[in-house]
Amino acid sequence: MASRRPDSFDGLGYRGRDDPLYGASYPVRSAGGPAELQHHHWVSTPPDIPGSRNLHHGERTPQHDDPLGERGDPGGAAGWDAPQPGVPPAEQLNRFAGFGIGLVSLFTENVLAHPCIVFRRQCQVNYHARCYHLTPFSAVAVMYSITKAQGLKALWKGMGSTFIVHGITLGAEGVMSEFTPLPRLTAVVALPFYCASLIETVQSEIVRDESSSGLLDCVREGLTRLLGVGAPHSHRLLPLGSLLLPAALHAILRYAVAASVQRAALWFHQRRGKQRANPSNPLDAYFPELAAAWAGSLAADVLLFPLETALHRLGLQGTRTIIDATDGVVAGGNVGSPLVLPVNTQYDGFRDCLHAIRRKEGAAGFYRGFGALTTQYALHGALLAAARTLLRLLLLEGGAS
Repeated sequence: MASRRPDSFDGLGYRGRDDPLYGASYPVRSAGGPAELQHHHWVSTPPDIPGSRNLHHGERTPQHDDPLGERGDPGGAAGWDAPQPGVPPAEQLNRFAGFGIGLVSLFTENVLAHPCIVFRRQCQVNYHARCYHLTPFSAVAVMYSITKAQGLKALWKGMGSTFIVHGITLGAEGVMSEFTPLPRLTAVVALPFYCASLIETVQSEIVRDESSSGLLDCVREGLTRLLGVGAPHSHRLLPLGSLLLPAALHAILRYAVAASVQRAALWFHQRRGKQRANPSNPLDAYFPELAAAWAGSLAADVLLFPLETALHRLGLQGTRTIIDATDGVVAGGNVGSPLVLPVNTQYDGFRDCLHAIRRKEGAAGFYRGFGALTTQYALHGALLAAARTLLRLLLLEGGAS
């Protein structure tokens, strides 16, 4: 195929043929060309990106045969991998420290804390259990027994579906924030997928069919429940319309409580400090915000724990889900497997669920599995404190050197 470029187009710009530099008698450029053409400082073709992006008038692109440290070489004696002159090593350390601290926080919140989330949800929906696990000691003991009998995957189930729900929530929040002033109502959009993820996290590994389960089961089950297609689970399955109010109420209140406590914690930290915080210090730049976010999430989850319990029971009703016994009882027929129990609730709605829990289980019934929540935040806070201590030691070593 013939080229459609003009003959005088060299990739760097186009000039008409009346330009004396692009006339028919224009000589070929070379290293040994005439001296009158050398003052134009031509860039070599094709340009090498590392050198050509910072060219100014009077500079040339460094070639591979130029010695290091030559005048005009942006790398100087340090070569191409030298740090940028505008970014000091201390600032680079601060950036790396901030990235590492944020990564530790996200990893702890979404991965290491997942077994506590699984056991907490199992306790919330297990109205048969005699032990409510209000303290972390009983919760950790039963979590250990379940893991010992079924393996590590028993308390790490459903982690993939939780990431899918987070992705759907963030995507819906980004779309809704462009068109509506209510981005926090994305919990209503992700509600069917949240219910599907809830089933995966509480269902016992003993009855799980590994051959038919997959990573996208959460999406398929969520669409099935949203559209009302496929075989129904049970006649006790509540429609999504009856779950919209508790889901929206939980999302709005959690955001309001967490944001209020976070702002109060930051204000208290600023008022308590005798000296003004140094923004260049990672300990002052990152940890106050992380600690305030941790305190806000803890306060919101503690205050809204009863509402979350009712929401989980309504979302699981009628799905024919079988969960592990949270009392740590071992079945007599199979000594190596904990006893499993079906979830057979018959609530008529959100209000009936609240009244039934209070009437049959007492006020403590709203806080089943509260010990797993305290274990989750204790683990998160301990890792944040360990990261802060490690960062302080690194900064002290860096200052001493």
